[in-house]
Amino acid sequence: MKKTKKNSIWGGRMQQDVSNILQAVNSSIDIDKRLFQEDIAGSIAHCTMLAKQKIIDKKKSQKIIKGLKKIETEILNNKFKFQIKNEDIHLNIEKRLFEIIGLDAGYLHTARSRNDQVTTDFKLWVKKSSKEIQYLIKNLIKEFVRLAEKNTSTIMPGFTHLKNAQPVLFAHYLLAYVEMFKRDYQKFQNTINNLNQNPLGSGALAGTSYNIDRHFTSKALGFKEPTSILSILLLIEIMQLNFYLLLVFVLCTYQD
Repeated sequence: MKKTKKNSIWGGRMQQDVSNILQAVNSSIDIDKRLFQEDIAGSIAHCTMLAKQKIIDKKKSQKIIKGLKKIETEILNNKFKFQIKNEDIHLNIEKRLFEIIGLDAGYLHTARSRNDQVTTDFKLWVKKSSKEIQYLIKNLIKEFVRLAEKNTSTIMPGFTHLKNAQPVLFAHYLLAYVEMFKRDYQKFQNTINNLNQNPLGSGALAGTSYNIDRHFTSKALGFKEPTSILSILLLIEIMQLNFYLLLVFVLCTYQD
């Protein structure tokens, strides 16, 4: 079967170019390009570990990392051209890395699959986004407390079943919302705690035969620890959706 240069992803299995319709449906770059910093951070940590473990040459590792940092700068400066034909942020960055440093870019996928790469990126993004929301909640709490301190003598009607019930202080009313926001803050913290294990190193399915150091990459990426061997063997890390769903649940129950 003849491969086509245009079909960079499917060329090995198809003789003709991918249709524009399929390309549009299959591409997620318009959504997941926001993961570029997580993807680059994960790749740099992985590449550094490969050199540390003497799995790849140190000079190749430095060359790859320099290329990745150049790509990050291009994206931050709006000089990176995202290609829909490359489907997602992971392949867009990979293709650009090949353009910058040549075939040595291929060493970056040593002991790593797109499966554990994607899961790691998404976990990092969910952690970062949860912390950003926590920061906003803390500022909101401070503002409510500040306003409550100014209204310790302000009396207002307390309502139950939409009817006047008891007189209450406006400060107490505001602080009731503070308690709600504190619970919301903890929900996001629970989300962070539940995904604080590093899936990098799980490979395509059940780990790798290379002598990788998953504790090194876990520390470099801010994870508490790597995922357990049992979770890898049970394929949990590659197929899990629980932490995505947990974030969605927390966002849906966030106080209006």
